[in-house]
Amino acid sequence: MNEIQDMIPFLLPLIIIQLILIVVALVDLSRRAQTRGPKWLWAVLILFVQFIGPISYFVIGRED
Repeated sequence: MNEIQDMIPFLLPLIIIQLILIVVALVDLSRRAQTRGPKWLWAVLILFVQFIGPISYFVIGRED
C-alpha cells in the first residue's frame, strides 16, 4: 500500500494529461464535419486506447 502512495505524485500529472487529451480530442471530433474514417470509431479509439488514441486522432484522423 505504501508503494502505491509513493507513486501517486508521479502518476497524477500523467493522469491529468491523459484526461485533457481525451477531452480536447472529443471536443474537436464533435465539432468537425468530416474525419478520416467514421467518427464513432475515432471516439472509441480516443476513449479506450491510452495516450495513443487521442494523439493518433490529432495526427491521422483530422481532415483539414
